[in-house]
Amino acid sequence: MSLIVQKFGGSSVADAHRIENVAKIVTKFKKKGDDVVVVVSAQGDTTDFLIEKAGEINNNPSKREMDVLLSSGEQISIALLAMAIEKLGFSVISLTGWQAGFRTKTNHTNARIVKIDTTRLKSELDANKIVVVAGFQGVDKLEDITTLGRGGSDTSAVAIAAAMNADLCQIYTDVDGVYTADPNLVENSIKLECISYDEMLELSTLGAQVLHNRSVEMAKRYNVNLEVLSSFEDVPGTKVKERVDMEQLLIRGVTKDDYTARIALLNVPDESGYAYNIFSLMGKHNINVDLIVQSYGCNNRKDISFTVPLDSMDVAVEALKENKDRLKIDDIKVSDSVSKVSIVGAGMQMNPGVAAKFFEALYKANINIHMISTSEIKISVLIDKKDSSLAVKLIHNAFFDY
Repeated sequence: MSLIVQKFGGSSVADAHRIENVAKIVTKFKKKGDDVVVVVSAQGDTTDFLIEKAGEINNNPSKREMDVLLSSGEQISIALLAMAIEKLGFSVISLTGWQAGFRTKTNHTNARIVKIDTTRLKSELDANKIVVVAGFQGVDKLEDITTLGRGGSDTSAVAIAAAMNADLCQIYTDVDGVYTADPNLVENSIKLECISYDEMLELSTLGAQVLHNRSVEMAKRYNVNLEVLSSFEDVPGTKVKERVDMEQLLIRGVTKDDYTARIALLNVPDESGYAYNIFSLMGKHNINVDLIVQSYGCNNRKDISFTVPLDSMDVAVEALKENKDRLKIDDIKVSDSVSKVSIVGAGMQMNPGVAAKFFEALYKANINIHMISTSEIKISVLIDKKDSSLAVKLIHNAFFDY
């Protein structure tokens, strides 16, 4: 007997027909004798609908009350799925995040998991029940409801798999695996049989929406056996694991992130510790900084540019403006019309000329590069958002022969 943790996203449970389809997938594993824990997201656009309803009442509601509201979406999904499984003749129980033992820090709308008390989960599995858990949520030390932020249901599923030492964690999505590029954008993209944790983490962080980066990071830390597959097609998916024992492709994927913003601080002091002051300020506001470029500087002044997630742009700019005099910032320039385009692959380490091929593809299309960042397994550039889709197609064609 194996313990399988399965996660189904909002599109997989969007309506009654799809919920019934998920119930059939889940019970197929139970019929084989496996123990099954299922984690589900809110249906379709439920979260967006709830945010809209909140806006009708209060344009600036507290994060605590938003968590109370948003957590209700997943509770609808777990009850409906449990009913569908029950209809098929199986013993089942639905649990909210806190009933399932999720304890988090008090950081509303973006909480981090502290621990999972698996007592209830184990008890229900011992009673031969399928357990359906609301993803994306938990409670803090005050017993207040918290939510885990973007991609929280992926994180919930991997966390349960890690805490329960599950044999397999399956992430069901609307695509049948991880591709070398978004198949909706690049028609000739290739589905990968497997990919390493590090490569998947980079792709997720750089804009690929198949898995959330927090879930991949957790899977790597606890060596969770992870698989990405489709809830709509019964075909093999993509394995995510520590080592990929097959001949490495030169790169594993091309991705873009249109939800990024560039902030430029102009004519700031060229002195020791200045960068620390800037980025410690961003850290205090829980803002993730990615690409960073600092000019050479002259006359004891320089420019610093960096990128932040688009939804953090306003908070970052406000924090900088509040500290403008203390930080001796001459001017702040902001742009949300940019996109980050990246290639990822462990094979890059042993193959010279990757960067040249990457930049050549952009050069031939006359696409200007604003910023560049590299590591052992990735190259990222910041370009105009209007060019991002074309850039992904051209770069993918440059690296994959057909």
